Parts: sequence; C-alpha cells; structure tokens
Amino acid sequence: MKILVTGGAGFIGSQYVRSLLGGEHSGHGDSVTVLDKLTYCGNPANLAPVADSPHLTFVTGDICDADLVDQLVPGHDAVVHLAAETHVDRSVRTAAGFVRTNVLGTQVLLDAALRHGVGRFVHVSTDEVYGSIEHGRWREDQPLAPRSPYSAAKAGSDLLALAYHATHGLDVVVTRCANNYGPYQFPEKIIPLFTTNLLDGLPVPLYGDGTQVREWLHVADHCAAIDLVLRRGRPGAVYHVGGTAELTNRELAGLLLAATGRDADLVRTVADRKGHDRRYALDDTRIREELGYAPRVGFATGLAATVAWYRDNRAWWQPLKGAAALPEPA
Repeated sequence: MKILVTGGAGFIGSQYVRSLLGGEHSGHGDSVTVLDKLTYCGNPANLAPVADSPHLTFVTGDICDADLVDQLVPGHDAVVHLAAETHVDRSVRTAAGFVRTNVLGTQVLLDAALRHGVGRFVHVSTDEVYGSIEHGRWREDQPLAPRSPYSAAKAGSDLLALAYHATHGLDVVVTRCANNYGPYQFPEKIIPLFTTNLLDGLPVPLYGDGTQVREWLHVADHCAAIDLVLRRGRPGAVYHVGGTAELTNRELAGLLLAATGRDADLVRTVADRKGHDRRYALDDTRIREELGYAPRVGFATGLAATVAWYRDNRAWWQPLKGAAALPEPA
C-alpha cells in the first residue's frame, strides 16, 4: 500500500510513520509519503530513526496548497490525515490559522482524494469536538458541541470528511482520540511542558483549580488504532480511541513531580483558560469489538518511559522551548 501521511513530522504523525516503516503494524512493505509544512511543531528530527528508509518520501508543503496536493495524491492508495493546528491556548489567542489549516486544508485533501480515486481517507480527530461531559462517556453518535476555536475547527473538518462519504461515496473513516502522550511531543502540551520544566527545576503552570479531567492514551497505542482503522474500518464510520487512565490535571502534576523528584512548591496556579472544558471521556467499545483493538501501554509504564525519554533527549527538546512560548494576542 502507498500511504500519504499529512502532518507526518508532528508528534502523532511521526510516531505513525516510524512504527509503520519499522514493521510494527501489519503493512509490511508499505511505502509512505509524508507531507508536512514544518511549522513550529513539525520537526524533521522526529523522523530521524527512519530517514534512510527507501520506503519514505518527505515533501515540505502546506495541505492548503491545492496545486501541490493535486500533484502528490495520485498513485496513493490511502490518505492518513493528521496535519492540524492543535493547541487550544493558541486558538484562543488567534483562530484564523486553525480554521484555515483544519477546515480548508481538509477540504483540499478531500477534493484531491475524490478526484484521483484514493481508496481510503482516514481523518484523525479528537474527543474535544464533543465539548465537555460531566458524567458517563461519549459514544460515536453523540452530537458535536465544541467549545474552543480549535475544537470547532476540528469538528468542522470531521463533518466535511463525513459529508464527502455521504455525498460522493468517498471511503472516509474518522477517528477521535483521548489526550496523547509519549516521546517527541512538542513541549507546549502539559506532559512535556511540565516534564521539561521540572527536569530543570522550573515552575509549572496549573490552570484554575486543577480539577479538569482528561483521559490519557499513549501515542503508540493511538497509532496502532489508526492503522487498524486504515485497514479494517467501516467506510463512513467514526471510531473512538479511549485512554488507559483518567486523571485530574492536579493528579497528573503530582505524578510528574514524583517522577522528576521535585517538590510541590514548583506548581503555580494560574488563571484558568477561557472556556476550559472540565472533562472528556470516550466510550471506545466499537473499535474494540469491531476491530479487536486493545491498548498495550499501561499509563504508569508509559508515563515513566516518557519522562525517561525527555530526561535522555535534552538535545531534542531544549532548542524547542523558545518556540513553545505562546504568541502575544493579535
């Protein structure tokens, strides 16, 4: 199979490409084209372990560039679409780039996939499109109710992708996942930000009362789920990929303090994010029962390995810390 992976130099995309070319999934012998704009969080170093693979082609470019996309898509059997602006805090400050990349970019890719007869289009999304849930877990038929510019843009792209299936018969499958963690995650997200700060003895910012609840999914498990959906998912279906642990942000901070040997006085309470969702939780029965998915990385093991990776790979993350600072409001 020849697969076009958008955003393949990002956190989740690079994990998928590394695992695919490393033989961890069922597609032995697949070839991969990565299309990545290399924005602040796209990093060619994320693909260094497979950079010499004869099955990898890397293209620097924007998914909104219709001419470029139209040149790349022909000849590919599938598109795995991971390219997106994803950081909620940045979307609160300025939403335009999120709408452009997440909505317009998805439309450009869908048009090209339809025009050139791509066999499958996997659209990778997020649990945040549902908004916030106080009790229970979302099923895949839950109405979308996003509450941030980021999640609204992702919800728009989800609906576009599913509309191309309903209208044109394009073989689209959508995944929605819990919060990911693991190696190579850009240090603006909570686990790498807190870990790298704490390793250097620096304070960490905890929003509001710290009782926001998130599920945590190791990126390797997420990518295994994506690959299952690519090869065996039902056309037009949505699949949830849930986490292996549910924690408040304050509980997570405590685990990271323990893992880095730091004291609680480094946790600094800051003003809460505007519109901060209180809890996300996914029911992932469908992917487990239909496709036989089961996560392999327990949270305690995965978190310890993640902290160790950042401890051992300072040369990767230290140059990125400046870029992780949020821009000033426009």
